[in-house]
Amino acid sequence: MEFNWYKSISNSNIIEQGDLIPNCPIIVPPITIEENGEYDVEVIQINSIILSQSCDLLNNKIEIVLVCPILTLTDFKTNLPESEQGSKAFRKHVENLKKGHLPGYHILNKDDNLEIKDYLVVDFRNVYGININNLKSIALNLGDRVRLNPPYREHLSQAFARYFMRVGLPQDLIIEGI
Repeated sequence: MEFNWYKSISNSNIIEQGDLIPNCPIIVPPITIEENGEYDVEVIQINSIILSQSCDLLNNKIEIVLVCPILTLTDFKTNLPESEQGSKAFRKHVENLKKGHLPGYHILNKDDNLEIKDYLVVDFRNVYGININNLKSIALNLGDRVRLNPPYREHLSQAFARYFMRVGLPQDLIIEGI
């Protein structure tokens, strides 16, 4: 039995966790903030995926929706240091992505039927917030878009939670006598 990773959504402003939002406008905050200052903010567009919980989105429990950038596996490779782009090193990165050993990232399948021609890599290291009403309007104006299906959506959510629940210890445990 085959489980589809994605489904197509048409002409809807209903947003859920796992919705892919291409060219999502994101406000980049200024590097410094001064009291009573005026700020020039940068607006960038990213290919993104919604990470806020669907129950919060559907019940209007939040005003700011969390999104993370998504990039193709090809672009992920390009962003690696040149020494890690060779076939052997890159295969190791892909295996680590598949196994969840790169906690800042999560890999999603491709789907030729929905024009997702390459595997997608979600970047948990950069999380952005966008107003829910703005995002609903953007989603509606997209016309056709893609939503990640269960259980892949829950797998994404679990990977996101694992990334944020990490605890950095000040010192490694040294076990003597082994």
